[in-house]
Amino acid sequence: MNVMRCKKCGGKAAVQMKQHNLALCREHFSEWFVEQTERTIHKYRMFKRDERVLVAVSGGKDSLALWDVLAKLGYETVGLYIHLGIEEAEGYSDHSLALAQAFAAARGLRLEVTHVPERYGESIPQMAARTARGRHRACSVCGVVKRHSMNEAAMRLGCGVLATGHNLDDEAAVLFNNTLSWSVDMLLRQNPVLPESPGFPRKVKPLCRFYERESAAYAILNGIEYVYEECPHAVGSTSLVNKALLNQLEQQSPGSKLRFYSTFLKAKAQGAFASGAEGNAEPPPLQFCPSCGQPTTTAGLCLFCRLVDGSAPQE
Repeated sequence: MNVMRCKKCGGKAAVQMKQHNLALCREHFSEWFVEQTERTIHKYRMFKRDERVLVAVSGGKDSLALWDVLAKLGYETVGLYIHLGIEEAEGYSDHSLALAQAFAAARGLRLEVTHVPERYGESIPQMAARTARGRHRACSVCGVVKRHSMNEAAMRLGCGVLATGHNLDDEAAVLFNNTLSWSVDMLLRQNPVLPESPGFPRKVKPLCRFYERESAAYAILNGIEYVYEECPHAVGSTSLVNKALLNQLEQQSPGSKLRFYSTFLKAKAQGAFASGAEGNAEPPPLQFCPSCGQPTTTAGLCLFCRLVDGSAPQE
């Protein structure tokens, strides 16, 4: 039986990456992962050494791997865990919080926690049951709450940059969905970096070029304990269906996801998505919510505040 050999040292390989025609041992894979993350940060000009970065952590492999790498690279970081009050699947939120806390404590890192049920009086499932309809109603409500909480924490903690652990599988699935419906506005916004604006931090995705299995390998090889389960409310969601379809394509043609995403970014950089009425339309002017003070494109209360006070229209 042929044994995979590390391309750098010739030792036994721990990870094989067909899309890169590369196999690496435990030590050299971890080095490669850290180096490639830093290359992505520099390539897309995500942030500089003197900027404080808020890292959104969920207790999952991607966000904890990202936080670990940024700490090793010497960036000033603060972690943020948003407790959503999801108690299905053996206390999903409590379990993932405990893992994030253990990770931070072991590395001497600062972790801030926003506890949604304690702060706003309802968990995400409760809020969704009251305000939304549909099978995946909790997912849409969750997105609004998390975006608000991350933005609030970044501004409060003096972090001009918000980093999330979105990987290549995540980005390719979103791109696939937006391409199927030719959602030009969404395609225009899909980028590894979203610039800061008044009231909003710069949003960056340093792991956007890593396959999900690569971030999982990094976490496992570096002893990072993470939550393995998907959020119970995400089961059967469109994003998971799209990921499964793209995985079939990747199996038949290794590197397909990376080519799909990279070619899109190259075409976008060359202005392929900047023409047409949608691309030239001016974004709606930002106002500030009279309740929470965050930017919003709607008159009066923002969508988050309307979710909390019950005035948001049912979906």
